[in-house]
Amino acid sequence: MAYKTIYPYTNEVLKDFDNHTDADLDNALATAHALYKKWRAEGGLEERKAILHKVAEILRRDVDKYAEVMTKDMGKLFTEAKGEVELCADIADYFADKAEDFLQPYTFDSPNGDAYYIKQAVGVIFMVEPWNFPFYQIMRVFAPNFMIGNPTVLKHASICPASAQAFDDLVNEAGAPKGSFKNLFLSYGQVSQAIADPRVQGVALTGSERGGASIAAEAGANLKKSALELGGNDAFIILEDADFDLLNETIFFARLYNAGQVCTSSKRFIVVGEENYNKFLDMVVDKFKTAKWGDPMDPETTLAPLSSAAAKEEVLGQIQLALDNGARLVYGNEPIDHPGNFVMPTVITDITKENPIYNTEIFGPVASIYKVDSEEEAIALANDSSYGLGGTVFSSDPDRVNRVAAQIETGMTFVNNGWASHPEIPFGGIKNSGYGRELSHLGFDAFVNEHLVFRANGR
Repeated sequence: MAYKTIYPYTNEVLKDFDNHTDADLDNALATAHALYKKWRAEGGLEERKAILHKVAEILRRDVDKYAEVMTKDMGKLFTEAKGEVELCADIADYFADKAEDFLQPYTFDSPNGDAYYIKQAVGVIFMVEPWNFPFYQIMRVFAPNFMIGNPTVLKHASICPASAQAFDDLVNEAGAPKGSFKNLFLSYGQVSQAIADPRVQGVALTGSERGGASIAAEAGANLKKSALELGGNDAFIILEDADFDLLNETIFFARLYNAGQVCTSSKRFIVVGEENYNKFLDMVVDKFKTAKWGDPMDPETTLAPLSSAAAKEEVLGQIQLALDNGARLVYGNEPIDHPGNFVMPTVITDITKENPIYNTEIFGPVASIYKVDSEEEAIALANDSSYGLGGTVFSSDPDRVNRVAAQIETGMTFVNNGWASHPEIPFGGIKNSGYGRELSHLGFDAFVNEHLVFRANGR
């Protein structure tokens, strides 16, 4: 596997990175395991708290530096990359501040004796992360596990090696003990070796269905706990009483943020009623027409290139597949004359269940819009998917929103807003979108030993 920074705006190779050897992997696991043992024996929570706050401080201090690394790796807008760095700093501060509370013992009300459990580290956590949020995806796993006392080893996507190395350097600069976090440029075979290694006690992956199935199989074969955040084909339901002014403010972010390369971005827009459907369709086209493609380092640019030439070809192929099977092109799908990996924002409709794109995630700036006649139809269509990551419900009636949200088969529902991520709220899905949660106290508990201590009555 070749690790390279290929700038998606120019497709120029900026830097090559050498793969790590089997000896490098063994040394990283040995160092991490030794640190786990030390933390188990000596504690060190206060020290880790100070270090994680230092990580946040450095991120805010050098936000432009880290943002540019991400932009050059995978093409995201520099302005969006800065927001990602700032969110990572917030996540670091959150887990540093909350860890002591989250680690408190839990007492059971038992008539048979005194019972409680303590939360303890389990060992080295191996993570496999994707390119679309090169820092954020790492921080979601690193921050809570660092506070718990689980060292982490990373295999990042091959197209964002500079980001992976920058995160490694960041942790070292903050003063973390050697072995706390280690980035390795590994082959798929070495990933299997790492998962099988007895020093690794958990595996976290964000990625594709295929990647998730492979990692889950490896983890299961070795009796390792895993947490997976996979793809999404999130439904955005617009009920009859939706606030269209608020929709107008939301729609660009909901679909075109990060050039549409977001697992939880809205991909299927389901509109109740013909009048609202026509109104919404016009609104989306008008908003998509405002997208300004160009240099992602330029603050005036609002549409980034896709992460790679292969990603561009895949999205264009998916659009064509939809059209070849009866979908209607409303706007877009025109070539952009530039060496970068740009795809024009595109709107398609009239997608039938027989269309192969119906149950396929399009990871790019494409909106699929559906018209239904009732709330019940909207719910049924939203649930008719192998995915279940996130989704949105738009309505001016709070009771109705809550009732509809409760019927959607998904891990997250956002009300009158696009997707969101904050340190204090959990992130994760169901169905083919994976299992487990990251962020919040649920993410903190993903890889802890809930160790029961029980004293029977009279003992």
